[in-house]
Amino acid sequence: MMKKVWITALVKDEEKIAKLMAAMKQYGLAADGHFWVDDLKHMSWQAPAEELLKADVALWIIAGAPQDLKTPSVAFGLSLLAMKVFAVKGQAFPLIFAPASEVPADFDPPTLLKGAEVIPLSNPSLGVKAVSLANTPLKKIEKEYQLDVHGLAGIGLWFEAGPSSPLAWQGAMFGVHGAEIDFHGVGPAHGVPERAVLEYPQQGLKLQLGDDEFTAWAVQNSFEGNTSYYVRVQGTPDRLLFGPYASSEEAEVHVVKLS
Repeated sequence: MMKKVWITALVKDEEKIAKLMAAMKQYGLAADGHFWVDDLKHMSWQAPAEELLKADVALWIIAGAPQDLKTPSVAFGLSLLAMKVFAVKGQAFPLIFAPASEVPADFDPPTLLKGAEVIPLSNPSLGVKAVSLANTPLKKIEKEYQLDVHGLAGIGLWFEAGPSSPLAWQGAMFGVHGAEIDFHGVGPAHGVPERAVLEYPQQGLKLQLGDDEFTAWAVQNSFEGNTSYYVRVQGTPDRLLFGPYASSEEAEVHVVKLS
């Protein structure tokens, strides 16, 4: 099976993207992709997610200008797409950011895109690097948590978090900055549960992290690697905060910047 590169084009330049695809094919890689659709309301990030999750896709390239990632809706959508890809294929799945213009010194991409290799679109070594990454066996990156996203038509946007096996959490909390949570649940990993038994559920907790205040919900169910905490979010949070439940001000949490 020929390995495939999936290209997400933020730059609306068909000629440049056609050249990039042709370069991939010259190096023996199949190439496919899409022009980014900035439409969070209709969860447009889900269509490329279905393609990226296919078994033959071995590399993801995002082609665009660094300033594209300063548009909150674009950064948020790409973060959701990356979250889904890494949840299914692993955090080590290779990603290249191919800027079409110079990268400024203060370039600060969202958390889930920070691991991308930055290789300018005009760099002749891009094809060689793509072949190398696509053919390098994935290493397992150990994490203390699992994080996923589920976009359900008519039901809403859900985030999923929980401990990575063999770790366990006694309770869980999930907070957002710049948005609101309006529903939560507990159930098996990898799919929003239809029903849930919540132990000591809490809503509207205010968590201070530096200068930022997060609004969080929490439960005190027991979580292992095959159980997750789910929250439905209204709006577009720029950051997520989650981790095991803590009743004191000192809490061990993970923070993910989305935009």
